[in-house]
Parts: sequence; structure tokens; C-alpha cells
Amino acid sequence: MSEDNLFSPDEERLIDEAFQHLIDSYLQTKHRKKVEIITKAFQFARQAHRGVRRHSGEPYIMHPLAVAQIVCSEIGLGSTSICSALLHDVVEDTDYTTDDIKNVFGPKIAQIVDGLTKIAGGIFGDKASAQAENFKKLLLTMNDDIRVILIKIADRLHNMRTLDSMQPRKQYKIAGETLYIYAPLAYRLGLNKIKSELEDLSFKYEHPNEYKDIQQKLTFSREELNNIYDEFTSPIAEKLDSLGISYNMFGRIKSPYSIWKKMNKNNLSFEEVYDILAVRIVFDPVSPDQEQSECFDIYLALTKIYKSHPDRLRDWVTHPKANGYQALHVTLMSNSGQWVEVQIRSRRMDDIAEQGIAAHWKYKDATSFEDDGSELTHWLETIKEILEDPQPDSMDFLDTIKLNLYSSEIFIFTPKGELRTMPQGSTVLDFAFTIHTYMGTNCIGAKVNHKLEAINYELKSGDQVEILTSKSQKLSPEWLDFVTTAKARGKIKQLLRKEERANQKFGEAIFHEFLEKEETEIDSDKMQRICNLHGLKNRDELMIALGQKKIILGDAERNIIKGDSSSWYKRFWSSFSTSSNKEKKPEETEVQDVDLKKVLIINDVDKHKYTFASCCHPVPGDAVLGFVDDKGQITIHKRKCEVATKLKTGKGNRILAVEWQIENSLFPVTIYIKGLDSIGTLSKVTEVISKKMNANINKLVIESKEGLFEGTISIMVHSLNDVEIIQKELKKISNITTVARKEE
Repeated sequence: MSEDNLFSPDEERLIDEAFQHLIDSYLQTKHRKKVEIITKAFQFARQAHRGVRRHSGEPYIMHPLAVAQIVCSEIGLGSTSICSALLHDVVEDTDYTTDDIKNVFGPKIAQIVDGLTKIAGGIFGDKASAQAENFKKLLLTMNDDIRVILIKIADRLHNMRTLDSMQPRKQYKIAGETLYIYAPLAYRLGLNKIKSELEDLSFKYEHPNEYKDIQQKLTFSREELNNIYDEFTSPIAEKLDSLGISYNMFGRIKSPYSIWKKMNKNNLSFEEVYDILAVRIVFDPVSPDQEQSECFDIYLALTKIYKSHPDRLRDWVTHPKANGYQALHVTLMSNSGQWVEVQIRSRRMDDIAEQGIAAHWKYKDATSFEDDGSELTHWLETIKEILEDPQPDSMDFLDTIKLNLYSSEIFIFTPKGELRTMPQGSTVLDFAFTIHTYMGTNCIGAKVNHKLEAINYELKSGDQVEILTSKSQKLSPEWLDFVTTAKARGKIKQLLRKEERANQKFGEAIFHEFLEKEETEIDSDKMQRICNLHGLKNRDELMIALGQKKIILGDAERNIIKGDSSSWYKRFWSSFSTSSNKEKKPEETEVQDVDLKKVLIINDVDKHKYTFASCCHPVPGDAVLGFVDDKGQITIHKRKCEVATKLKTGKGNRILAVEWQIENSLFPVTIYIKGLDSIGTLSKVTEVISKKMNANINKLVIESKEGLFEGTISIMVHSLNDVEIIQKELKKISNITTVARKEE
């Protein structure tokens, strides 16, 4: 950067070319051509960011230009959104204010920029409370103007595309929260293409070796997949041409992240993932009225060529997904004996699948999201209800919202035959809360298909459900284990907190009466000693316990309050309090002593300094990260561990990049095996592990039933390489069908 903060002529030319590309893309859309205001926004942003550079070294203005390009070309929004994207960092990063934006560009663009500024810097801040508040702001702005979150997703997509210049620990944090929140949000808003790219980019930075491996295998398989596609689609094309249908047909290869997720979930190798290839047929209907019937006409035509899988027909045409997605999915058996999924969509359905909400606007000519009475609007109303809860715990709050972002839908019928969409895994209690809070809090069960079922019964698509209630039913904390939907969990927690507040108030009255009777007062030190006596954290917990009558005040509390020096209570709790204080002092400083920017090297000598997470049992060779807790202690997790994902999302400022340099240490690993039960199999298993691999077996649990066996073997290994060799050798044993590394 030069002394006068100006860019080089080449850089200025690159900026001009990027803006011209944006204008050219905008002019190709069906939006009203408001080039003048877009040019004005670009010049304003260019001046505001003049001389500033990104981490990568490129001029900062290239970032808002790239975000605006995504908003225009990949999401399909118009001039208001493009201007807002160009200006989205101006208020946060420069001296300009929202009022300045309002004066130059009007109230609507200013409102969107203000919404983007409020949630700037990512959803998640450094403190837990800030995370919840930022996420609340994000969701509240969704209700005000859905374009705020669409631009925010575009902003995150460009940040993910340019993540190379960041430190590894920052990459893990950003990739973690992208996978946890932004990809599911993109899915819920119907941005399927962007959702897949966000997942793949997160996968690329969190698990670079696995990503590279799958990409290479896809490259090697491409010729074979092309041959399968040509052979499979040739008779389909012939049939559709003979019917006079106007269509496009192309192959879709499963994304690397989807393949990896399926491999991990089902313990499959790459070669065992059978649905890597899918075929998509996008047709132009004769008229809008015949769109749905033409989908089924094409389906019938396909079933005359190939046999269809009886359990894999997905009708999203007559029952669209909550994000507006419509298509008919059918899985057909090819002549070479492979199952191939075929997706049948109209041109309109395809636009909605790729561009989500923006395409809804395009086809409905709506100016406001509120005009859309879809399931998506219903979802946003549910979010609003959760936001009304005044005191959610930040991570619980994130989990509650996350529950309904990614879930597949099932269809439930009311007794009157009305159709309701529910997330897969919903229970009777979930359904009761979707109808009304009263139905939820008083639910005692339901008649499911005229058969009596309990409140925790998991519903299936097509069930007809009649909720049964009783005024004598009492809400219980256990109900949180019986629900999966955000609305039900949020409402139950809200009601439990209300009950807690009532108990707390009652407890305060009991405690006040006790003090009056003893004719004394109490200071904070004595109050903490009483809490310690009952194993409670603070005064609030004590008052709730008193209100619930779990604690009865007596001599022990009386001795603490009166400060009886002859009592053992005082001596014990004063020593306890002193030791507690000694322990607490380092907590405030130890986290600061850890240099989070450095890459943590784990070697044989210093191995004992760190804790290896019991939730995922990492071994040398695993992709790992470190997490620094309040006491400055470091726990090592596998990057793909679910607990680690939450930590990256909620406490990303405490994540450490980690590398292994261990040669002689041993680590515990559990291997899961399954197969046909036969004499001598177990002997071969122990021979492979003990004799061939010279590994020590700590625990062996095998269970045999009806000709099959399954079990786990706990062993000690030096590295991931040992695990992979043992798995490979075990798979060679005849009768063993499944070998997989087992997590806790």
C-alpha cells in the first residue's frame, strides 16, 4: 500500500472490471434496471474503503463487490440488495453512520445495512451471552427483512471462498460455525446450491486430507460415472422426446461433504456409497396448471423403462418441503444393476431449488416476504416465539434453533384431515405444542391412527393424530427428553423457568421468615456457606430448592448464620471457602497465558499436560484441535467430534490449532466388528490384533444372536496408521461384514 493509501493501476483496473462484471450480470436479470443507484453505492463504498486491504492483501472493496455479485447472480436479488451488499461493511469499518446511508440511499437500504451491521463479525462473539444476543439479532432481522440474512449468507460464502489467508485456528472456528448455522440456514431458505458449497468448503478446511482423497476418487471415477450416465439416460431421452416434452437432463454428482458424511454415518468405504450419481430432469410444462400432473406423467414413463425402488419415492411436488423445495424423487434400477436416483422438476421448481426465497418472489411478483404464506413463514413465526423467552442459555438457545434448521419433514394429519408438516423425529408432545401451548402443557398422550400412544411416541409420515389432554397433567423437566422441535423445547424451558421463578419467590419468603425468627441478618459470605452446605452454586438455586421444599432450614443453617465459633460448621466451611478462593484466582489469568495464535505441538514429553477427550478418543494422525477451558486446561478433540463442533461454534475464541509429534505413546481405541457367527472367527480376530499387529487388547465384548455376532474390541495403538492397518486386516477375515472405529 502506498503512502497516500491509493492502490496500484493494476489493482484499480481489477476493481473496475469486477464492478463492470456485476453491472453486466445485473442487466441480464429480469429486475428493473436501476444501474444508477448501484453505481452510486459502488462509488460510495469504494471511497469509504479506499486504501484498506483484506488479510489476503487484495483491496478491501473487492470483498463487497464479490458479495454483491453472489447476491445478484447466485441468489437472484435486485438493486436494493445489491446496493446493501456493496455497503454492508461501511458503517462497521469506516466513520460513516447509518444516517449517512439513509440520507444518500433512502430508508430501505439503510435498514438492511443497519441489520447487517448489528450482526457484523459473525454470529458468535467472544462471550457466551454475546453469542446468543448476536444470534437473536440475526433472527429478528430475518423477520424484519429476509434480505438481511440472504446478504449475510452471501457474505459468509465469500469469506469461506477466501479462507486461505486466515490462521488455522480461525479457519476451524469459521468453518465450524458455518457448518453449524450458516449451511442449515441456507438450506432452510431454499439455497441448496449455496448450502452444498458452504458444507464442502467447511469440510475442505476442517478435514483437508479426507476432502482431497474424496475429490481424487471422484476424478478417477468420473469416466466410469459418465459411461453409467450415458447408458442410463439414453432410453429416457428417447422416451421423453417421443412424448414431445421440452426438457433438459443432466447428471448430478454427490458433493464431497455428503459422501464423507454418509461414509462416516454408515461405516462405508467410498466404493460402497451407491448413490454418488443422480440424474435431474428439468422440464417446461405446457401450462402452469398441468405442472404437477406432468411430473407424474414423466415418472410413469420412467417406470416403464426401469424398475423403481418401492421405498424410495419422494413426493415433494404435492407436499413441498418447509423451504419451498418441490420435486419428484424416484430411485430406478439401471441395466447394469445399480440404483440411480432421478429428480423430476419443472423449470419453476428448479429455480426455487437453486435460488430459494428470491425465486419465490420472482414467481409470485411479491414485494415482501410476509406475502408468502409458506411453511417458511410458519418457521419464522416459531422463531419469534422462541425469541420472546427472555433468558435463554446461549448454547441451549443455539441448539434449540439448530434443531429445526436441517431436519427432514414428515406429514401428519389432524383428526379433521388437515395436513401439518413436522420435522422428522417429532413426537406426540412436539405435535401438541405446534397446535397450541395449552395442548402441549396438558398433553397426556394421543390417538395415533386410532391407537393410544404415549407423549414420547415418535410420529411417522402419514400418521393421523388426535391429542388427548387433562387439566391435572403437570409439566416436567423430563419432557425436554421427549421433544425435538425448537418450538416445543423453547416453550417447555420458558414454562419451567416461570415455575422456577414462582418457587424462588416462595423460597425467599420462607428464608425471610427464618431470619426474622432468628432476629438476625445474613451477609454474602454466610449465604455462600449455606449454598456450599447443600451443594448449590448460588442464592437463586438455594431459594428455588427452598420453594420446592427440597431443603428444610434447621440447626446447620442457624449455626452458620449466628457464626458460632465452637461449631465445626464454621471451621469446615471457612477452610472450604479459603481453598475455593485459592483455586479461583488462577482461573482469571490462566486462559490469558495460553497463546492461542501458536500451533500446539503434542509430543511424548509434554503429552501429560493435555487431556484427550473421552467423547472422541483422538489418536496421533487424527485431525484434531485444542480447546482451552476457564482454568486454562487444554482438551484435545477430533475435529469431526460433535462436542468439538459445538465448541468451535460457541467458543471459537478458545480454539487452538494442534499438530502431533508423538512416536512412542499409546492411546485407547475401540473397534466395532459385526459378521456371521462361525467357529474360529474370534480366534482369527485376536490373532490379527495380538500376534500380527502386536497390539494389547484391554477389553473384548462379543454378543452372538440368531447366527450373527457383533461386539467391540478396546486396544492400545500408537497412531491412526495402526488403526487403519488393524481394520484392513480384520476386514480380510471371512464372515466379518463390518469393521469400524467406534466413538464414545
